[in-house]
Amino acid sequence: MHRMHNTGPGRIFDVFNHVFLAIVGIVTVVPFLYVIAGSFSTESELATRTFFLIPNEITTVAYDYIFSTNAVIRSLGISVIVTVIGTIISMILTLTMAYPLSRKNMVGRNLVLNLVLFSMLFNGGMIPTYLLVKNLGLLDSIWALMLPMAINPFNLIIVKTFFQQLPKELEDSSKIDGCTEFQTFWRVMLPLSKPVIATFTLFYAVFYWNDFFNALLYLTDTTKWPIQLLLQQLVMVANTGLGDLQEASLYESPEESIKLAVIVVATIPILLFYPFLQKHFAKGVMLGSVKG
Repeated sequence: MHRMHNTGPGRIFDVFNHVFLAIVGIVTVVPFLYVIAGSFSTESELATRTFFLIPNEITTVAYDYIFSTNAVIRSLGISVIVTVIGTIISMILTLTMAYPLSRKNMVGRNLVLNLVLFSMLFNGGMIPTYLLVKNLGLLDSIWALMLPMAINPFNLIIVKTFFQQLPKELEDSSKIDGCTEFQTFWRVMLPLSKPVIATFTLFYAVFYWNDFFNALLYLTDTTKWPIQLLLQQLVMVANTGLGDLQEASLYESPEESIKLAVIVVATIPILLFYPFLQKHFAKGVMLGSVKG
């Protein structure tokens, strides 16, 4: 392999890979850099310049406007709460359901697996789900943003497959040492599952952070809106008023730059979360994806 990269075709292939990945990286990063630059620019510059990465005049009016009211800070706090608690609930339920399903001697295993697979292909639809949430008394509650989608069937299947791939000798040796099923799961299986736990923690966290549709369905109290729903409402009704943001009477409403500023505020927290899981992420994505 090393010799191949020292040959002419190998070096050309390496150069092509570097150039291609650099182009992909630029295409990915540049739009976000524009959003950041636009959030620090004036309304007139946004109206006259189609694209720029450095504003002619740097201003923090949009951020002053955002943080002069409690609306955005309150929505950020709700999003953080939903993301943290929802991710913890989802990981606990996914792991504790996936492990017993990975044991082939579990009674009723095939029936439960078939039900999980069925839920991947079919669901009750929006109206039955809404009626279920309503009958459970979850409307206008942040629990409505977490409990109805606490387990993702696809994630569950991948984690189950990962547990199946762990050597059965580990389970046998733990039973010889006197461990119960729960002790085997807690002391043996979970410590070996850090990559897959890190990966699906990130997947669930990103889902909860970016979700706005469930909040749109189940929340009528604007004080309980997460940041993504507030952002969606800002984009939808920027020309007819900014809702709770109209509390900020000290600043003139910068309609375009405020939308870009809210995107920045809503995106940066989840971006900061990724580096803590990065070392496990690539390995965790591949684990559990080979065998059925």
